[in-house]
Amino acid sequence: MLLAEGPVLYFNQVPESKKIKNRIHLCLRPETLREQEVERLLGLGATFVTDHRNPDGSGWAVLADPEGNEFCVLRSESDRAGMGS
Repeated sequence: MLLAEGPVLYFNQVPESKKIKNRIHLCLRPETLREQEVERLLGLGATFVTDHRNPDGSGWAVLADPEGNEFCVLRSESDRAGMGS
């Protein structure tokens, strides 16, 4: 079985309509802890849009790049392993 290297892209339709066209929306699963990645991205110029993180550690954070394109930062594998899910 041949496995591709690099990022995996998953395309999904959502029920909400978009008022302004977004070229692409990425959901990132970092190799570091989610909170570390959010801080790193904010330091590189991203802006915080919406917080969907929950007290139990689940959820995600929505950020935007300098052009306003939104993207999500999901829990990393180590975040998920630490929660047992």
